[in-house]
Amino acid sequence: MTVAHTNTETISTRASRGGSQKRKNLSVLGLVAPGVIGLFVSFLLPLAVMIRMSLNTNGEGGRLIQTLSAGAYADALADPFYWKVIGNTLLLGLVCGVAAVALSYPIALFLTRTTSRWKGVLMALAIAPLLTSAVARTFGWMSLLGDQGVVNAALMNSGLISAPLRLSNNMLGVAIALVEILMPYAILAMISGFGRISISLEEAAGSLGASKLQVFARVTLPLSLPGVFTGFLLVFVLAVSSFVTPKLLGGGRVFILATEVYNEATQTLNWPLASALSVILLVVFGALVAVYQRLIKRFEE
Repeated sequence: MTVAHTNTETISTRASRGGSQKRKNLSVLGLVAPGVIGLFVSFLLPLAVMIRMSLNTNGEGGRLIQTLSAGAYADALADPFYWKVIGNTLLLGLVCGVAAVALSYPIALFLTRTTSRWKGVLMALAIAPLLTSAVARTFGWMSLLGDQGVVNAALMNSGLISAPLRLSNNMLGVAIALVEILMPYAILAMISGFGRISISLEEAAGSLGASKLQVFARVTLPLSLPGVFTGFLLVFVLAVSSFVTPKLLGGGRVFILATEVYNEATQTLNWPLASALSVILLVVFGALVAVYQRLIKRFEE
């Protein structure tokens, strides 16, 4: 009688736990479902449509021919011009990533360490440029870097140069503008990653006789590298996918994947090739993210 009663209680307890777990799973599913649906509608579905479009072919007069062909990819990868475009895109992302991280690192480290009562104000000032449209900031850089712009006028008036420097309508001007535009993103990314830096470790290294330079090189910098990699990744991705700044400040002379996708889609009406270039750009993103993940795992071991 006692054994039967005990078995009944055990079964009842298990059923109660099973019901509770089922309700918990349903609650989690209810919380996750809106995000999954939003991700599907806003990203996965357009991505699938883009990939399908890249497998079509382009007929006369921009007529779209529904088929399954890798011709657009073959055209893109067989043309030396598009290899140059891919190279320009990677170079722009690399230069902007390195420059933005190098310039933002001291600012991010200072904002992380400071105990000033003005820390909140300084943080707001660091990210304040994000409140201004990238279009407006690009036009500002056009007026600064143009042949008759502020920079060239100041250099010529001071006698340092006799002819205007070419600071616009080329890759140099685009890189300068993008570095300034993307620095706030690098600062935010590195501040979030600098939480691993332990002041006690730095103090311990200093008490053992290490100089400030040695403490920075052997303690601070290695511990801050995950944040640095995150900042670089974010700037790189935003730089290689940028369109407004290369289009306006490049003056039609800077060719990267984003501008070529726009040209193929709106001017030549070659949607399959534009989609193929978009997929190639996405592959570049994926390769960089994979490298980033390996680096993060290596430094976390």
